[in-house]
Amino acid sequence: MSRTSTYEVKFKRRNEGKTNYKKRLAMLKSGRPRAVIRKTNYNMQVQIVNYKKEGDATIATANSKELVKIGWKHHTGNTPAAYLTGYLCGVRAKGKGIEKAVVDIGLISPVHGSRVFAAAKGLADAGIEIPIDAEALPKENRLKGGHIKGGAASEFDRVLQEIRKK
Repeated sequence: MSRTSTYEVKFKRRNEGKTNYKKRLAMLKSGRPRAVIRKTNYNMQVQIVNYKKEGDATIATANSKELVKIGWKHHTGNTPAAYLTGYLCGVRAKGKGIEKAVVDIGLISPVHGSRVFAAAKGLADAGIEIPIDAEALPKENRLKGGHIKGGAASEFDRVLQEIRKK
């Protein structure tokens, strides 16, 4: 009979299904900041995060709710809003000296053409060097909102110009 326990309790976030530590370690070994992209049904959150021993440090952040303040009148959980959110975060990160990043989508399924890849394209178009497959990115028409009723394409261009002014 054994006198010591062989069972080892996993980390809390691993048990809750929130963190894949194997993927996180691989990203941290790259030495680049992480472009953390998270989605909900209504919003997109994009952050540039740097690893520090004491805890991760957020360098730049953008939420799709901020697009409403800039003049976006459509839903904030769609593909064009995701692209604009990524672009806004990319502009803020460039202002703080970030040149390269690696995409961290967490436990989100990597579906080609999805909002997650639209946000990554926004980061790349803002000037952040991100290793990403061109096949995974959404089509240009979807990025600009051509599939949305109510003139989202023209509004997309106007909001993009507002972001570039910042």
